[in-house]
Amino acid sequence: MKLSIILQLMRPHQYIKNIFILLPLFFALKITDIHLLTQALLAFIAFSLTASAVYILNDYHDIEADRQHPEKKNRPLASGVISKQQALGIMAILFLAGFALMASVSLEAAGILAAYVIMNIAYSLRLKHIAILDITIIAAGFVLRLFVGSAATGIVLSQWIVVMTFLLALFMALAKRRDDVLIYLETGKKMRKVIDGYNLQFLDTAMAIMASVVIVAYTIYTTSPDITEKFHTHYLYLTALFVILGILRYLQIAFVHLDSGSPTKIVLKDRFMQVTISGWIITFVWILY
Repeated sequence: MKLSIILQLMRPHQYIKNIFILLPLFFALKITDIHLLTQALLAFIAFSLTASAVYILNDYHDIEADRQHPEKKNRPLASGVISKQQALGIMAILFLAGFALMASVSLEAAGILAAYVIMNIAYSLRLKHIAILDITIIAAGFVLRLFVGSAATGIVLSQWIVVMTFLLALFMALAKRRDDVLIYLETGKKMRKVIDGYNLQFLDTAMAIMASVVIVAYTIYTTSPDITEKFHTHYLYLTALFVILGILRYLQIAFVHLDSGSPTKIVLKDRFMQVTISGWIITFVWILY
């Protein structure tokens, strides 16, 4: 079995989502603490291995649906380049390795990881077919990443971080569903049964609402008295510019370019988005550190 096929099955490009595990360190101004950073990075690796196992599980259950998708049909299981038995074997190894490593970092983090796996198993078997609940679970997965980072480092999470992460993830999940609806309208093929619960009007309206809520929530966060007192600065509001630009760019990709199916690929390939995210990080670091 070729390593390239195994990597394709594991989807390492999706690991960028797991950077949320490092956010508690970043916002607590402890990203330079070597011990805590090591703990967070080990948790990142453990979560990534387990997430790969979850992706394999999803692919296993979605083989027939993926074969109808213009891009997903090329995945190892859907295309038949790897057998179901081989995929399940790799999945089991990844699960064991991920949980063993996470448990060595923090038993609490391992417990949260278990909750993530259980939630995703329920999602794969049933909940992904229930409109609105499906995107809520996707967004909750990002919040659990934050809690893993918190448990691994002992840093208490800010309510603001949890709320904004959930809102932003929900916005991106809506964009993914919009892409599924567009494929259905163009080809007549339903990539997911849950598409029956969505249409463009609902998704466009929901995305516009979530985009507005994310921007307002972030602006309130950067100007709130408790945050300005915590970070000893009144200039965090300047970083809101990059949040607004990033949201507008994502809306442009979804509504104008009609290509919002993969948030990960957008971040990895879209130069405008990369510059915007880099600008936010640099400005935030410059103000706080």
